[in-house]
Amino acid sequence: MVRSLQYRDKAIHRECSLSIDVGAPGVSPPSPRNAALLLWDSAGRHGDRPAVVERGSAVTYTALRERAAAIGAALRAAGVGADDRVAILLERGRDAAAAYFGTLAAGAIAVVANETLRPRQIEHVLAHSGARCLITTGDVLARQPRRLSTAAGVLDASEIRPGGEPLAPVHRLGSDMAQIVYTSGSTGLPKGVVVSHANLWALTSVVVSYLGLTDVDRLASLLPFSFVYGVGQLLCAVGAGAALVVERSPLPQQMIESVRTEGVTVLAAVPPLWNRLLRVPALVEAPLPRLRVMTNAGGHLPVETVRALRRAQPGAQLYLMYGLTEALRCTYLPPAELDRRPDSMGRAIPGGEAYVLLEDGTPAPPGEIGELVYRGPTVTLGYWNDPEVTARVFRPNPLRPSGAPPSDADRVVFSGDLVRRDDEGFLYFVGRRDRIIKTMGYRVGPDEILGVLYASGEVADAEVVGEPDEARGERIVAYVVLAEQGSLERLQAYYGRELPRYLQPARVEVRAALPLLASGKHDLEAVRSAPGTPFPSQAE
Repeated sequence: MVRSLQYRDKAIHRECSLSIDVGAPGVSPPSPRNAALLLWDSAGRHGDRPAVVERGSAVTYTALRERAAAIGAALRAAGVGADDRVAILLERGRDAAAAYFGTLAAGAIAVVANETLRPRQIEHVLAHSGARCLITTGDVLARQPRRLSTAAGVLDASEIRPGGEPLAPVHRLGSDMAQIVYTSGSTGLPKGVVVSHANLWALTSVVVSYLGLTDVDRLASLLPFSFVYGVGQLLCAVGAGAALVVERSPLPQQMIESVRTEGVTVLAAVPPLWNRLLRVPALVEAPLPRLRVMTNAGGHLPVETVRALRRAQPGAQLYLMYGLTEALRCTYLPPAELDRRPDSMGRAIPGGEAYVLLEDGTPAPPGEIGELVYRGPTVTLGYWNDPEVTARVFRPNPLRPSGAPPSDADRVVFSGDLVRRDDEGFLYFVGRRDRIIKTMGYRVGPDEILGVLYASGEVADAEVVGEPDEARGERIVAYVVLAEQGSLERLQAYYGRELPRYLQPARVEVRAALPLLASGKHDLEAVRSAPGTPFPSQAE
């Protein structure tokens, strides 16, 4: 029996009409239809070209489409209908890609679970999404420390074989739900963000366009498909008819070896991963001959890291990008602007608008800090089964003309990120509203301090947080992984010269490594609780 959806927020039942004409090579313009057609269309144009490459072997676009169609047909045969939720728990690679597109083709809603999660987290995703079916394999389940407890039916992908009538993607509107993406869950249990088919088309077409992706590109896949940035690599590769090169090793040196041997042209990472990759001699001491594009998202990249990447790979263009799960992709900085503003997150992507609003809802003047509010075709539909939070984060555009009736096109997302805008309209990240440290009467963004820590050359990885303090309000605490020849004394001397007293850490803790979430971002709760060696600072 097909379960009914539980939305009470009627605002997210809407027809999306996208009018972006990005003129991207190798990808159709956005269209209100099933996003599985990205694969079906590319297979029609690039059938014999490699679609997914892993462990030295490749699957063609024709074969990937056949595999996706077989999985979609198996779902339909198992009774999965339109708008049923289908969870996918597979190793990142060709079968995970086929299961994703096969789920969309069947008209169901994909819920991708990271294969590194443990039973409690997986069970939360399955129960919260109301997944009717779980696509996995016996091998993947055998790696879990205990048996999963779930009402979802299990479909073993390893037992699905082609046969029967080929499945063509069922009809879907742009406004129909395509995917539920679960946030990283660094504080509490993750929330599900509902993504439409139109959102996926918009993300793919815009990013393919400004990165200039074509069917000769080879995109590295280092990030989980459960993460918006990771599944974006898959979507963009398929949309452009390019090859997705999957590397699952957690070792940075193996990642760079794969990039070199597989001729990767596009390399995407989040800031903690970039910092790890910059410790690999094969990246910093020799050019990767085919690499032409590097991209960053998932967090602010310190200026010193930007410069280090450009020194390491001068032949590749670096794109600094910003997005959030609730709006997929929002801004990017063209590489031509890096020399002038290496600390900028750029301007809104084509077809979008980025506002900087003060607490009273009015636009912030240039240079003043306000909340980033985003409007555009990548704004998602809301939170799954959470109308209260949906209404708080997704709102009517406060800047629409006076007297104009509200419309779905005017729906915006309040990001919770504090930014400022310069006189030319370029945006600069200040910090998360919920991570701003209020100390000694000042409002401090952790990234300003992190930029100085990295610029010292003494740290390989770092995180800055606030802790309650009766005298200060909050004290600044820095967790650092020292560089190979790094010195805590030199680090403290450096930021003592470069930072005013109120911005200096009150305590520094040296760690061997900083724990990460499945998305590759720092796990702040684990960072705080892990054992370390504390050192008082000059600011203490």
